[in-house]
Amino acid sequence: MDPWKLPISSAIQRKRLLSQSYTSHASASPSDLACGAQNAWDILLEEESMTRITTSCAELDKILGGGISCKEVTEIGGVPGIGKTQLGIQLAVNVQIPSYYGGLGGKAIYIDTEGSFMVERVLQIAEACTEDMTEYGRFLGKSIQARQVEMGPKDFLENIYYFRVCSYTEQIGLENYLDKFISEHRDVKIVVIDSVAFQFRQDFDDLAQRTRVLSAMALKLMKLAKKFSLAVVLLNQVTTKVIESSFQLALALGDSWSHSCTNRLILYWNGEERYAYIDKSPSLRSASAPYSVTSRGIRNSSSNS
Repeated sequence: MDPWKLPISSAIQRKRLLSQSYTSHASASPSDLACGAQNAWDILLEEESMTRITTSCAELDKILGGGISCKEVTEIGGVPGIGKTQLGIQLAVNVQIPSYYGGLGGKAIYIDTEGSFMVERVLQIAEACTEDMTEYGRFLGKSIQARQVEMGPKDFLENIYYFRVCSYTEQIGLENYLDKFISEHRDVKIVVIDSVAFQFRQDFDDLAQRTRVLSAMALKLMKLAKKFSLAVVLLNQVTTKVIESSFQLALALGDSWSHSCTNRLILYWNGEERYAYIDKSPSLRSASAPYSVTSRGIRNSSSNS
C-alpha cells in the first residue's frame, strides 16, 4: 500500500509506511544487468549529444556547457533572495522554446513545497521569452518569424504542470507517481522541485531515517532523468553549520545529501552582484559566472551587458 493513499495519524505509522516504501525492492538478476550494459564509446557519444536547457544568461550557460543538462539531476542552492525560484521558473519556461529556435520544445513539471510559485512572475518571463523569440526570428529571417505566432505567453503557462505539496509524505508520494505521469506526458523535459529540503526540515526527528528516505528519493529522481531524457532541478535552502567552532553557511540536508545529485550549483552574492558557482560536477570544471535577475527573468550580468 502506498503511504500517500492512507490517512496517517501518527509518527510511528509514517515511519513504518516509509520504511516499507523504500526497503522492499528486489535486487536485479545478473542477466538483467548484462542486458543493460553499454560500451564506453557509446556513453561518450551520448554525453556529447546531451541536450541542455538555456538559463537565458550567456555567461552562466557557458560554464554549464550550454545550459542545464538533461538526463542529470542538478541541485541549485543559495541564500534567500538570491534568485533560486526565479531560475527555476526561467528553466520551466525556457524548456518550451521550440526546436527551430534551438530549444527542446518540451513541457515542465513544477513541484512547489514552499508556496513560493508566482504565476504572475511566470507570465512576465513567458512574455519576455516570446518577445525574445520574435526578435530572434527577425534576425534569422521572415520564415522563422512567421512560425513564432504558433506560441504565445498563454501556451507557456499551459505547458507547466504545477503541483503543490504540503508535507514530506505528499512529496514522496508525488515523486513516486512521476514515472506514471511522465509516461503519459512524454513531452515533459524538466522537473523542478522548489525546494527539495523544505518539508524534510519540519517533522523529522529520526535523522538516520531521513537520510535513508532522501537517498532513495534521489535515486528515483536520477532514474527518472535517465529513463525519460529530462532534466531534474532541485532547488535547495541554506542552513548554518558548525565548523571548527565557527558558524558557516551550507546547503540543507547535510553532507550525505551532497552526493545525491550529479551537479551542484551554488548561487551567492559578491558585493551587489549575483554569482553562480559550479561546486560539483563530473564533467564540468569549477567556475563562477555573474548573472542578473531582471523584470524579464534571468539575464546577463549588468556589468557584462
